[in-house]
Amino acid sequence: MGAAPAPSIRILLVDDEARLTDLLKMELEVEGYDVVVASDGASGLFHARETPGPDLIVLDWNLPDFSGIDICQRIRTSGVTTPILMLTGHDDISDRVTALDAGVDDYLIKPFSIEELMARLRAMQRRAITFAAVNGDGPQPETLSVGNLSMNTITRDVYRGERMIQLSVKEYELLNFLMRGQGKVLERAAIMRGVWGENFYGDDNLLDVYIRYLRQKVESKDLPTLIHTVRGVGFILREEASASGS
Repeated sequence: MGAAPAPSIRILLVDDEARLTDLLKMELEVEGYDVVVASDGASGLFHARETPGPDLIVLDWNLPDFSGIDICQRIRTSGVTTPILMLTGHDDISDRVTALDAGVDDYLIKPFSIEELMARLRAMQRRAITFAAVNGDGPQPETLSVGNLSMNTITRDVYRGERMIQLSVKEYELLNFLMRGQGKVLERAAIMRGVWGENFYGDDNLLDVYIRYLRQKVESKDLPTLIHTVRGVGFILREEASASGS
């Protein structure tokens, strides 16, 4: 199943199916993880907010007290950025969008194999390590801007001129990625890796869904177009008109 992670990696497993959690706990511990199990949303939320908290969270969509979506939203509004993998039987694109908007980093459709679960967790762990390396303790840019579109990366506030734009977690991450690559043609695969992770197994159409959401919120008929489609390749964020069409 791959090399075992460092013993210090802690996983919070939130699921009320005792047989499943017993199996997953055993398999995860064999792989070298330290595992804490919560059988309902309230206790899962408590453990997620602890200091120090878990390094990774595995969260079931259906819980006896709250939905996994509710718990994920509460975790994120608490300022906790721990990577979250959601276990779900929901496979519609609208359900995936709901989960991603709530702050989920990845999801796994039931039934699943232990090997795939481990691969997803390793991918999330690598992404978290890479993010920490890129966004370390040194000075960070607080503001990104393209034309009159601005983003404060500390407060996560986004403005188009004087108009404040409310974005979901995943919309913000996508716009952040586009703004950091402004003026460059970003390939679809590169955007998917940068926003959803290198081993994301979801539907590629999710990117088009979120681009459409961003355009609805960011663009305006009386302002220059910013998000341009480069047909057959990907997207580019820039203020001037795109010769590739949009």
